[in-house]
Order: sequence, then C-alpha cells, then structure tokens
Amino acid sequence: MSASEPGEPQERCAWCGEGVERDGGYRLTEPAGERRAAFCRLEHVVPWAIQGPHWEPGAVEEPSGYDESLERCAHCGETLTDARVVLVSHRGEHRIPDGFCSVDHLRAWASGGGRFGGARTP
Repeated sequence: MSASEPGEPQERCAWCGEGVERDGGYRLTEPAGERRAAFCRLEHVVPWAIQGPHWEPGAVEEPSGYDESLERCAHCGETLTDARVVLVSHRGEHRIPDGFCSVDHLRAWASGGGRFGGARTP
C-alpha cells in the first residue's frame, strides 16, 4: 500500500505509538509554537497531557482556514489568543476543530468525554 492510499497510518499516536490513519484519530497543534501531536483516541490526550506533553516540530497538515471559526475555548468559553491549541478530529473526509486556551483545558475537556461528553463549563 502506498503512503497516499486511504487507511494507511500517516502518523503515530503521541501516547501509545499506534498508527493514526489519515482519516481517523485526532491531530493537535500549537500554531504559535509550530508544534503538533497525533492521537489514535481522544482518551490518549489525557495521560499525554498529565505526563507532560511531548510535541513534534511542525504544523499539522489541514485545509487552510480549518480553525478560523474558533473564537472561544471549548472548555471554559474564554476568547482564544494566539497561544491557543487546536484539536482536529478526523472523521473520514470531515475535519472538526476545537480550540483551547491551554493543554490543561484540552485535558479537562477530553477527561469529560470531549465534544459530546458535556465537559464544557459555563
């Protein structure tokens, strides 16, 4: 299978080392620091953040403008700054971004089940 075929792992999970398929998993980026990480499961964000995040250099490869609509932290609702982190869920051809004030807010959000777990605090 060539590197461009769907279904082949393009990256490795930052927590467990399993392959993360191009159209699955999660990609995390800190745009201001040009750092990134990939995860095969949302649950793997939590121990990665607790242990002390280990980033890879570079930006995630997403369509341009994927995070332009992100104005508020998905966990606390505060306005995002340039120091934000962005988690992108890959679901087939769909890319679903969520922005956070910090890795700590991402960890709390992921601990509560993420987008569909009711983790957001008012």
